Amino acid sequence: MSNNVSKENPSVLKDMWQKICADKFTFVCFLFLTICAFCCFSAPIIAPYAYEEQNLQITCQAPTLQHIFGTDMLGRDILSRILYGGRISFAVGLLATFTAVIIGTAYGMISGMAGGRTDALMMRCVDIIYSLPFTIFVILLTLAFGRSIWLIFVAIGAVEWLTMARIVRAMTLDLKSRQFVEASVALGQSKIKIMLKHILPNSASAILVCATLTVPSVMLLESFLSFLGLGVQAPLPSWGSLVKDGAEYMEDAPWMLIFPALFFSATLYALNRVGESLSGRNQK
Repeated sequence: MSNNVSKENPSVLKDMWQKICADKFTFVCFLFLTICAFCCFSAPIIAPYAYEEQNLQITCQAPTLQHIFGTDMLGRDILSRILYGGRISFAVGLLATFTAVIIGTAYGMISGMAGGRTDALMMRCVDIIYSLPFTIFVILLTLAFGRSIWLIFVAIGAVEWLTMARIVRAMTLDLKSRQFVEASVALGQSKIKIMLKHILPNSASAILVCATLTVPSVMLLESFLSFLGLGVQAPLPSWGSLVKDGAEYMEDAPWMLIFPALFFSATLYALNRVGESLSGRNQK
């Protein structure tokens, strides 16, 4: 029976792709994300200006042919800063999510396989960390280690893996009661081998779906930190810091807020749409 289950796993990515293509609007959202991410990571090549390039003679200039999205309070091109800021936001979203998947998956599988008091103790630790105020936690890290983009990965990764751990633990508890896992235990296979051979492959679909829903959550957290001034430091932009700057000049230069907010909102919506389609929430 274990062989039959394993044969289904290579089709996980294929099934996810079929779900994306099954809905036209979801496919459009996926296409938008692909193009947006490509443009952001190609910013050094396609951006019309450097993100830190200033021209104090055209501060807060409305959109023109030279500056399609206008300029900010220091005469920097907003389109270029959106592209460079997208690199930070996407990088934080992907890397922090990857960290959360690794930590959460390992923690959840170990907890579920251990069972008993060990499982209860590990889950209580998760509950305690959940109860800690996220903002205060980041402020304490900032005071202790200073402001750094790597601090953002640590702070967000220290929170986002908790949900992943709970999901993987639930999957592990369900799978370890299946006959093919019980047969492996009877044959004397170690718990590590069972986790790698049976639990992880058969949890892959749920893990990937959870990861797609974690990315927008992480990007939103990063923007929240940048909005509070705890994120990336000037002149390096992120979408959160651009929205913060735009909010301060909303009356005099509304384009400083409108364009970054549109890119950020559209990206978050597209990510959530794709994630919900993969989880089956958009199925009629």
